[in-house]
Amino acid sequence: MKKFRWRMKPVPPARTVESLRSDLKVSGVVAQLLAQRGIGNFDDAKTFFRPTLDDLHDPFIMADLEKAADRIMLTLERNERILIYGDYDVDGTTAVALVYTFLSGLTDQLDFYIPDRYSEGYGVSMKGMEYAADNEFGLIITLDCGIKDHKPIAWVSERGVDVIVADHHRPGSELPAAHAVLDPKRSDCKYPFKELCGAGVGFKLMQGLSRKKGMDEQELLRYLDLVAVAIAADMVPVNGENRVLSYFGLERLNTDPCPGLQAFVRLSGVTNCLSSVDVMFKIAPKINAAGRMEHGRLAVELLIERDESKARGMAHGLEEHNDQRRKTDELITKEAIDQIEQEIEIDAFSTVVYRPDWHKGVVGIVASRLIDRFYRPTIVLTKSNGELAGSARSVHGFDVYEALDACSEHLTQFGGHMYAAGMTLKEGKLDDFKRAFEAAVKERITEHQRSPEIEVDLELDFEDVDAKFFRLIRQFEPFGPENPVPVFAIRNLVTLARYVSTMGKNNEHLKMTVSATNASRSMVAVGFGLGEYAEALRSGKPFHAVFELSENHWNGRTTLQMLIKDLEWA
Repeated sequence: MKKFRWRMKPVPPARTVESLRSDLKVSGVVAQLLAQRGIGNFDDAKTFFRPTLDDLHDPFIMADLEKAADRIMLTLERNERILIYGDYDVDGTTAVALVYTFLSGLTDQLDFYIPDRYSEGYGVSMKGMEYAADNEFGLIITLDCGIKDHKPIAWVSERGVDVIVADHHRPGSELPAAHAVLDPKRSDCKYPFKELCGAGVGFKLMQGLSRKKGMDEQELLRYLDLVAVAIAADMVPVNGENRVLSYFGLERLNTDPCPGLQAFVRLSGVTNCLSSVDVMFKIAPKINAAGRMEHGRLAVELLIERDESKARGMAHGLEEHNDQRRKTDELITKEAIDQIEQEIEIDAFSTVVYRPDWHKGVVGIVASRLIDRFYRPTIVLTKSNGELAGSARSVHGFDVYEALDACSEHLTQFGGHMYAAGMTLKEGKLDDFKRAFEAAVKERITEHQRSPEIEVDLELDFEDVDAKFFRLIRQFEPFGPENPVPVFAIRNLVTLARYVSTMGKNNEHLKMTVSATNASRSMVAVGFGLGEYAEALRSGKPFHAVFELSENHWNGRTTLQMLIKDLEWA
């Protein structure tokens, strides 16, 4: 019955928990949750619960940022043309929209460029640099890309066009020959927070420029809605500076977002306060759909649109692309599963699948779905421009970028993060690459990383779970990596048999009313993908469960519910 290994988080020191409980006047449960997130005293808790913009770092600490800001100032003085170049995913398109909108208040000599996923691929392309040179741009600002794109940047620089690289991916052994290279992950960069997303680096650049020009930095706050969306979508750690940016960005998103994001909020159907989880699952996919199914330029055009009526029409168009994306990735996932079951050993350490006709725009999503099914580092490849192109996704704790680096001799190009990466290779290299990737994963992966687990914050009594407790948990937002949604365990739950049912077109989801022995009340619980257990649960036999807490909004009513992640018989 149990699908995951349940791993309890380490219990923090009792002295720390008691100190937090006493100083903050909270329950021991809340104090333990805080201590597990590295909060050790009252001041830490104040910073966590009440972020302030004063917690943002001086942008000029970042290597090359002052040099970059000075070059933009010179560009404005000379009235040179500026090209804002960004990746086609959510982080890239929101970063481009942010920088473009900010600079449009300072100059009209401005354009933006998003590479085509299919004809140009990821990163700074030669086609994009040729466009810049041919159209007499004096400056290019690359966002969420460029750190490893040495050749096209060198080519355009030799033709008299200066380039500012603003990226957040891991650099190679050498930096590109750009006028300025902003990347907190540079080995020589002393910027104290290393985990900014691409839009975050773009924001810091605009923050530096606004200081150079003596502008009111409060004006920058209106762009934080875009940064919050990028942080949620790119799955960067939501601690340190990212927590501050996300906190105020979500506030902006819920009060006065740009027209493009406002249109997506309406389409999302969220009627209450939008959370970072809502952004990740209900807003980001709609933005991503442009680059996946059509062209990322459409997303930027929407995000910079100031007319609300036009923005609503454009958002509906992207929603249609998202529906098309959903159908496409479902079909390819089924085909990939068939291929795995026919061709890959059941005890393999990795998965690499390929078909030339798969849609390049959804291979990353398919890789994630295959991990849900087979749970091992996964690469999905298709054919694009005469080469194989694809996306890698990883399991918890395993660095897929490092594994790809070990196989780089077989790759034309690769880049990414610990959990997600992209690559291209020659078709004749596929078999060699498969063997090398399997060997690299086998050498590095631990036994624990080969089976899915759920990390449980702590065990609760059923009576602990009420609306007051949930309101306290909501104050831990924004959630994300390094500050995940709390997961709890409860023992000896029982169902009210007549209230156990299934949901979904294939009855794949579970809905039930649960209680505990001698409890004075009950609660609704839902379990996505757990519909197969409905019949067994009608027996009333006690079970243990791990779950998250959420609210259900229906017909104007708000009720607390448990989101069951896994269960086992008592």
